[in-house]
Amino acid sequence: MASKSLARGMGAFFKDCEHPQSRWSKCPHEYKIRYRSAAGKQTEESGFATQDKAITRLTDVYNAKKAAPRNQSRADRIHKYGGMQFREYAAEWKAGQRDLGAAPVRHLNSLLEHHLFPAFQSRRMNTFDHKVVDGFIQTMERNGVGLATQSNAYDKPHQRYPDHRCR
Repeated sequence: MASKSLARGMGAFFKDCEHPQSRWSKCPHEYKIRYRSAAGKQTEESGFATQDKAITRLTDVYNAKKAAPRNQSRADRIHKYGGMQFREYAAEWKAGQRDLGAAPVRHLNSLLEHHLFPAFQSRRMNTFDHKVVDGFIQTMERNGVGLATQSNAYDKPHQRYPDHRCR
């Protein structure tokens, strides 16, 4: 299964059959396309009778992606999590983690209970900005918290909700 790529970011079209690429125009099998959706997921569609129809669909998808607001996924996260309190967000995030062993869970719970919840438990997720985070780090420094703990406490909120440090 060879594929033909178009301009960078547009995707590719191909046939999933035993015929060589040089015979695709005469082959009865349908074309398939593969591209990255606006959410960044690889997507595959099939059922295109001609190469031109496959290319037209890829072009339509590409143009729609380019026309969409650049920060749509960020806006979606803010809409979903923005009004949520940090404690609620942390509980939801923890519930969704499948690969945490016993030691990482203990470490995470310790960071949450001793550092993050006292500072942020009732704060709404859409109220975080760089000044809030800087103030949190400065308070930890004043309280003699070690650099490794500061780094871990800083990194945990940024792993799954990175945009609150950029506004």
